[in-house]
Parts: sequence; structure tokens; C-alpha cells
Amino acid sequence: MMLSSKNLSRGCVQRRSVEVAARAGTNVRSVRGAMPPPSHLASTFSNASALKGKIALGNARMSRMVGGGAKAYKRVTPRMCGIIGIFKYEGNANVELYEGLLMLQHRGQDSAGMVTTDWSRFKEYKENGLVKDVFGKQDLMDSMKGHCGIAHVRYPTAGSSSAQEAQPFFVNSPLGIYLIHNGNLTNTEELRDLLNSSRSFFNRHLRTESDSEVLLNILADEVHRAHQRCLQTTGCDPNKNKINFLFEAGEMTMRLLKGAYSCLALVKGVGLVAFRDPHGIRPLVLGKRAGAHGDEWCVASEDCAFGPIGFERVRDVQPGEMVIITEEGKLMSRQCAQGTPSPCIFEYIYLARPDSVLNGIPVYNFQLKLGTALANRIRQKGWDVDIVCPVPDGSRPAAIQIAAELGLPYREGLVKNRYVGRTFIMPDQRLREMSVRRKLNAMPAVFEGKSVLLIDDSIVRGTTMTQIVDMVRRAGARKVYLASASPPVVYPNVYGVDMPSRKEFVANGLTIDQVCTLLKADGLIYQEVDDLMTAGRELNPDIKDFDASCFTGTYVTGDIDEAYLQKLEMSGRGASRRAPQKVSLINNDRPNAMVGSS
Repeated sequence: MMLSSKNLSRGCVQRRSVEVAARAGTNVRSVRGAMPPPSHLASTFSNASALKGKIALGNARMSRMVGGGAKAYKRVTPRMCGIIGIFKYEGNANVELYEGLLMLQHRGQDSAGMVTTDWSRFKEYKENGLVKDVFGKQDLMDSMKGHCGIAHVRYPTAGSSSAQEAQPFFVNSPLGIYLIHNGNLTNTEELRDLLNSSRSFFNRHLRTESDSEVLLNILADEVHRAHQRCLQTTGCDPNKNKINFLFEAGEMTMRLLKGAYSCLALVKGVGLVAFRDPHGIRPLVLGKRAGAHGDEWCVASEDCAFGPIGFERVRDVQPGEMVIITEEGKLMSRQCAQGTPSPCIFEYIYLARPDSVLNGIPVYNFQLKLGTALANRIRQKGWDVDIVCPVPDGSRPAAIQIAAELGLPYREGLVKNRYVGRTFIMPDQRLREMSVRRKLNAMPAVFEGKSVLLIDDSIVRGTTMTQIVDMVRRAGARKVYLASASPPVVYPNVYGVDMPSRKEFVANGLTIDQVCTLLKADGLIYQEVDDLMTAGRELNPDIKDFDASCFTGTYVTGDIDEAYLQKLEMSGRGASRRAPQKVSLINNDRPNAMVGSS
């Protein structure tokens, strides 16, 4: 839905820059729907139906079979990432970027990248591997000079694992821009066509299939346009208006992009730039610390990165906001698009660390509330449970609360090998299955003769849980009951988590009893979606809605339809896994809603 001129006249987009001190937050009115397209694309995207029709046409071209002579559809695989940027007045930022990136390692283990600058030269390095391995050489770190920088960890995906697709990405014109991105664009192919057409300021060559590179080039294209408007309309001095160019480009870019994006950029002549999509789907947090010459700044995916390097949380970057920390250290902000906070609920269940506060919600407190709600539902089951045991690590807060609510002993019966990565973010099924038994070991001293209630934060593909149930039984458990702190995952996540295909999900097309049988458990219970929403709203009443699309099939951006999801399934790496029962992707009773059995 396009915004009306009435909405625009009421100040849908604020055009003025505001220098801000550390502030508690920004209040913006909620507006659903897409931003109007920039004026230079008005003839192409004159209304919502034209845009939808153009996307549909592009999708139709992409989905033709190779045998028919057309290019096959290429899915830009979504990923979860971690990003951090630091501005300081003196000394190099490299070590603090490294330490902060270690605190975000849980958000991606595939590759790591960093770029630092003193605003005269940039030093970049990126490679596949963990942070400690990529940046473990002293001579490399010594070469990463500069008092400002950004760094990134990437999530393994079914796409290319080449270091070429590691971030940051760079364009040398205009100005010189390095960018890192957490999230996933849902109109990447439409934007790619735009960049390769006469509608682009330049016909831009893209080196990878990454949506992040597309995003960077869209932003760069709009900076070029802002520069030209300056010269052609007011005759301004471009060298004195670079910051305004970025704000204008941010405004126009947000009109074009769809999906989830939290981004950091280094822009020569401007500074450290942070911006977030109008729904605030992926997190982005601002921190500061006092320095000898003034406040120093840090922006990161999670504020758990702040503590080890001496920063304190200030606030979240608001949905639709762009923040610029100039080369001189001045903090400036503009609301480039009207924001409606709809953060991803899966962040609080699985993705974020428990010591983080996202969108004003402490992750640990959220998980405790899930434990309370789940305990009430477990109590109604009447299971004969002797002990409550978490599947480490993410389920501990919920398990502790469940044990307290039910008055049962809490026991740690599964020992985790700290040197094995998380199986969820391993790039294929075979590696996950091989890794599970290296990752956990069940203790007979805890389980022998007991009726066990295992608590997990989520049961996505079932690979890990099936083997855990078997381990616990082999360790002597009399019965094994399962409780998931999240609802059944039955729909793809299109906003930056690598869950592209329903066929990968253990709950796809099955009832809860059928999933229980498949996992070989004696009982299974899931959290309810309403419990998630209630927990979030109680902790931050200002947030009215969360993206829970992987549980409900309702996508907050409103641009995801059955054809889009089917294309994901055609190219997803879950295509050869268990064949699901046929269910409808669309609930015809509710617009933009997906349905299916769980």
C-alpha cells in the first residue's frame, strides 16, 4: 500500500537534521505500508500495483526453467550477521572492534571482516573463519590502523562461502563507502534490475550475488543523485553538503528497499553512518563512553558487545532512522522514514545473547517470562516429571523458571563441548548431524531412572533433538518429555535467518503428536505465539507488534506472497530433506497471512 499525499503532508518523512545528545529514544507515529518511490522513479513505480506487477514480471522471468532458454531463478540466501562500529578520538579502534566482534560471534561463524580508517586511508581485511582465526595474527592487527572502523561476522548459508562475499563491501564513488549489513532484502532482484538499467545514475556492475552489495550500490546511487540535485537546483558547494547528501540518500534508499536491514557504513568526508529499516526487524544499538576529548561512540547489533570495551548503552537506533557520527565526533540524526517497530521475536528466543537488551527489552527477562508461561501449560499436562534439564545454552533461563514454577529439581545433565560450533548455523544437514554427538554428552548420574523434562529454546529442524532424546535414554532415563520455549517453526524466515524452506522444519505439515513420535519422546509441548507477544509487550508496552512470521506466516513488510515463498523452497537447501505434507501457504481469510498444520 502506498502512502497517501495526506500522510506525506502530515510529516511522514522528516527532512531536517537534528544534532542530538545521548537521548532516551525517538517517538514516531506508526504508519503501515511502503514509502512512495523517489521522484526519479515515479514514471516506473507510479503506484503500488505497478510496482507489484513489475516484481511479479521479474519473478516470472527468474523462475523459468533453464531448459526453456531463460536464466534460472537465483535465491539470495538470507543470513544472520553481527555488526559493530566504533568512533574514538585517539588510538586505533582495531583491538576494540576485535573484542566487540568476539561478543557477537554467536551471530555468525562463517567469516569475519573489518575496515579501519583515519579518514585519509582505509585498511580492510576479510576472510572465512572465526574472529580469533581471521584476526589472530599480530602483524595483521598492527596494520589495521585508524581511530574509526566497522566489523562484521557472517552466518553460514547455502550460498557462496567465498571470502569475496564476506563483508564489508566497498564502492569508490561517490566519496568512498564501506558498508556492512545485517538482515535480508526481499526485493533484491528488482533492485538489481534497477542498478543495471538506464534508471540507475550509473550502470553499476555487481561482483557477487549478495543483497548487501545491492544495498550498498542503491545507497551510492542515491548519494550521486543528491549531489546532482545540489548542483542543478541550488548551486550549492558539494564539499559543504556531504552529510546532507547522506541523509537525503538514506531517505530515498528507504523508499526503495524492502525487507530487513540494519547497516553500518564508513563514508569518506562524512563519518560513521548507521541506519535501520522502518520496521526495525533486526537490532541496532547505540552506545557511548566518555573520552578525553569528548564522547566516543559504538553502534552494534547487540549491546552485549559494549561492556568489554567500556561503552554504555544509550538507546536503540530507531526504525527508519539514520545516525551519523561525523569525522569530528559530532552525533547527528534524521528520521528518514516513519518507523513502526516490529522487531523479530526470534531474536529474543534464540539469536541474541541473554545479556543483551534489544528494543528496550532485556533478553534474559523475556526468556524468564517464556518459562513462566510454559510452566503453566506443562502443569496442565499432568506429566510425571522428576527433574527439569535444559538443552544448553539458550534454554537455561526458561528451564530455571520452569523448575521454580513447578517446584521440581533443576539439573544440568547435558555437558556441552565448548569447542564445537552451534549446529543450527552449520551450512548443511550432514554436518549438523555429525556435530550433535560431539557437541553434547549425557550424564547417567543425572538421568539414571529419572523421568526427565528437557527444555529447549526452539526445535527447528529436529536434527539435534532427535539425537538428544536418544542420548538421554541411553544414559538411563525412564521417560523423556520435551518442552520448546518457542512455537513450532513452520514458515520460512525471509528477514535474515537461514531458514528458507518449510521442508527443513520438523513441524512442517505434522501435528504436535506426530512431531513427538518423530522425535521419539514421551510427550511434547510448544510455547504459544500469544505467550511470546504478551512477554514482549509487558517488557516494552511501546512495541505493539513483533515479527513472528516463522511461526504465523504473517510477514510485517507485507510484500511476501505464495510465489515468493515457493521460489525460496525451489532453491532452498532443504529441498531434498523430508517431504512435507501438502499445506496451503496462504490463509484466504486473513490478508498477508500463511497457514498450515503444526
